[in-house]
Amino acid sequence: MRISRLARKSILAASLSLMMLILAACSSNGASESPSSSPGASATSTPTTSASAAPAGPKKEISISAFDRGQVPTEEGSYESNRWTKFINENSPATVNWIPVDRGQAQQKLSTLIASGSAPDLIWEYDRNYIAQLANQGAIQPIDDYIEKYSTTLKKYLEENPELKSAMTINGKMYAVTSKRSIESIANHGMWIRQDWLDKLQLKAPATVEELIEVAKKFKDEDPDGNGEDDTVPIVFNGNAVQIIRAFFFTNENQWYLEDGQMKYARTLDRFTDSLAYQKSLFDQGLIDKEYITDSNFQRARQLWTTGKAGIYFASWSMDNEIRDLKANVPDAKLAPLEPVASKYGKNGLYQELPSNVLVAFNSEMDEDKIETAVKFLDWMLETGWHSMKFGEENVHYKLVEGDVPQRLDADKYRAEVAYANEYAILSQWDTKAEWIPVMAAQDALSQEIAQAKSQAIEVALKNEYRRDIPFSPDLPEVSQLIATFAPIATQIEVKVVTGGNALTPEAGMVQVRKEWKRLGGENVEKLAQEWYEKNKEFLK
Repeated sequence: MRISRLARKSILAASLSLMMLILAACSSNGASESPSSSPGASATSTPTTSASAAPAGPKKEISISAFDRGQVPTEEGSYESNRWTKFINENSPATVNWIPVDRGQAQQKLSTLIASGSAPDLIWEYDRNYIAQLANQGAIQPIDDYIEKYSTTLKKYLEENPELKSAMTINGKMYAVTSKRSIESIANHGMWIRQDWLDKLQLKAPATVEELIEVAKKFKDEDPDGNGEDDTVPIVFNGNAVQIIRAFFFTNENQWYLEDGQMKYARTLDRFTDSLAYQKSLFDQGLIDKEYITDSNFQRARQLWTTGKAGIYFASWSMDNEIRDLKANVPDAKLAPLEPVASKYGKNGLYQELPSNVLVAFNSEMDEDKIETAVKFLDWMLETGWHSMKFGEENVHYKLVEGDVPQRLDADKYRAEVAYANEYAILSQWDTKAEWIPVMAAQDALSQEIAQAKSQAIEVALKNEYRRDIPFSPDLPEVSQLIATFAPIATQIEVKVVTGGNALTPEAGMVQVRKEWKRLGGENVEKLAQEWYEKNKEFLK
């Protein structure tokens, strides 16, 4: 079995000091060895199995859910059967049956499977509230004792990463396991600005909410694209944009905050009123595309950006395709990531994910024999399996360069043969660094320009801490039910505030929002949320 340089680095790190262990975890991700074999170029090829990768004799079967994002090319097979599912079954200590669930309806599909008694053995989701719901329903089981009894790699990993404990703990017991997000998945929201427009108009990048409005006005009125027409839109949105505005004011529609030690729902706070007022100001002054309300898939916004008609994009830190398409249409366009702008409340970071990645739970119908197999499978995935799921086959999809950084060889080949395999890496030790992004990217000039911009963008996205008073919302049915009823009512009022001219001021709109909150039982839910917080705060760190 060939051990990669990446793996050898981790093995050597085990004998060094604690500081070196920490550094190795960042650079080599703690992987002890590379997968024993990788699939060949053909989707129908059968990977070679090494004696150490899979035990002798028949392996026990387990089933695992997988998000179906529609990304498996026809020539690769399906989510149930492709080169990577075959690789997993040849090399892991289990035979895995993957159960795809449509990403857009994952929770509904999983709940249906659970109700019918046909749910997979391992169920995973990003949404901790959903995992907590399954725990409270008895659909999944505590696994503390099983991890202690059967695990080696995962057990050690969780001990070394105590910050993951709160995500996995529900009602004082471990109901799921997880691994850490890499920085590129912790960073989420981001803003981009046309640096060439700033330069042409001799402007500085805005640093406050007031300066953002002034820059946007000039982008609207002073013909920054130089075509002599009044056709520029200062700011366009993708699905993150409203939350970006909320973050300027240290709030978020769906979060709870501790206000003087008391649990309060964001949509009822005074600073939420300020975020509505700011959003309305942008709309009333024509600084955002007024069709964004009906642009449900944000294709109009994307077109405005990629055709060079927009100056600021409230979106995500990583916008590969949008940048590539803009450069194809406007080759001289220059972009810069834009830091969050400060409001009277200070400077908040834009939305960032929690450290925990997907939460993998165990079906309550699993017996101990099957649980042992599942735990050993997770050990294998965390130790070695994730690497091939992430990068593919060495010297086919990537090569190791500059200190064992995997550099993609062919973007199109990777997209066709590997990209969908990330779905199976339910635990992973990958953690990139911002400076690796250009090294990992394809080496043509445009790919490198985009990668350099992304490297700067991820640093900007993580530079300022995002306010999150508690990591998770109260996992109480009363809370979930009220918010499900309240949210569309509040949204309707908020849309009227923003787009309705003088019909409803932000202050009057918030009076209505708070009235609806109270009518639906918000005061009682706040009391329950406070009790939940007091009971669980030791796990909310």
